[in-house]
Amino acid sequence: MIKRNLLVMGLAVLLSACGFQLRGTGTQELSIKELDLSARDAYGTTIKMLKQQLESSGVRVHAGAPYKLVLLSEENSQRTLSYTGGGNSAEYEIGTTLRYEILTHDNLHLLDDKLEVQKVFLHDGNNITGSDQESSETRKEMRRDLIQRMLIRLQLLTPEQLAQLQATAEAKAKAEADALEAARKAEAETPQQSPMELPNQ
Repeated sequence: MIKRNLLVMGLAVLLSACGFQLRGTGTQELSIKELDLSARDAYGTTIKMLKQQLESSGVRVHAGAPYKLVLLSEENSQRTLSYTGGGNSAEYEIGTTLRYEILTHDNLHLLDDKLEVQKVFLHDGNNITGSDQESSETRKEMRRDLIQRMLIRLQLLTPEQLAQLQATAEAKAKAEADALEAARKAEAETPQQSPMELPNQ
């Protein structure tokens, strides 16, 4: 019994040393310590859950943060995979796609990407209520998965990468502004053509 307990404890220490965490336990350390968070659906479940998880991970979520995470859209999909039981039951694949972008505090675009989650569940035509509940629970689980994946994405962003992305975005914005100014100056310096004079008849 003691040996087994020691073995379990040893495995737990080994796994934690490798960075392993059971889903839903502990917090993930993020290099981003301040973040502005917004979404098209500002009062939606996803942004509320994400804000809670970010704050649990030590991130201060506020409007004056150096970077902004914007949830652009959350789209649900569903398709039938197969029919069973004389057409009364069907196997469905449901999916959720979350599109997002990261900006600087002054709205310079750094990156955009999307997260996708799919799950399969059986819809029982003889138990509509139970199937609807299962579908709802599956959607909730998928949303939790999306939040975890978003945290992992943010966890992988180092301050150096963010600084590089910002430098690239600033250089691009400056080049565009310089090109616009050069075009404006060239237009201002170009003499206006006088109206075409018709030869005397």
